[in-house]
Amino acid sequence: MLTEQQFAEAATTLNCEPAAIKAVNQVESSGSGFRTDGKPKILFEGHIFWKQLLKIGKNPQALQAGNEDILYPVWDLSQIRPFYKMDQFIRLNKAIAIDEEAALKSASWGAFQIMGFNADRCGFNNVKDFVASQNDEFSQLKCFCNYLQNSHLDVNLRNLDWKGFARGYNGADYTKNQYDIKLQKAYDQFKA
Repeated sequence: MLTEQQFAEAATTLNCEPAAIKAVNQVESSGSGFRTDGKPKILFEGHIFWKQLLKIGKNPQALQAGNEDILYPVWDLSQIRPFYKMDQFIRLNKAIAIDEEAALKSASWGAFQIMGFNADRCGFNNVKDFVASQNDEFSQLKCFCNYLQNSHLDVNLRNLDWKGFARGYNGADYTKNQYDIKLQKAYDQFKA
């Protein structure tokens, strides 16, 4: 678990309140970057895997049969909800058998659920080094700080602009799961 000192150091780096960082941590991973078995928390995204395969010239449609749980062209929660209940490392390993780099880029990692395709914004030359860094929460926190600074989302967090932060961090559809409202509520709890 992250310590108060580590949150304070990150807040100094980002020039924001520790409560704001804690809010993101709480909403993204319930405050912990690890599963009970000690592996980092991940969420494998099949629609991202689809896009990553296209980028490297592989036809995801030709690979979809038998891989419907890891390969789908669009995110539709009503269709993919059962896949989120599966063991995410089983899904990831199944994708790695198709293409390791594309698979690692298609999962969100750790306490702040940063997508693997953002490895460069977290300060890494490749996704494998990014994934290796996810084995301790302080490294996950440092990745988060780098990602925010390189994405200019630190400004939104500093100004408690939850809508702007949510849009930049989770995409234009953030309102579907009330991401900004959840962040505001978590922030209010930590601030109190």
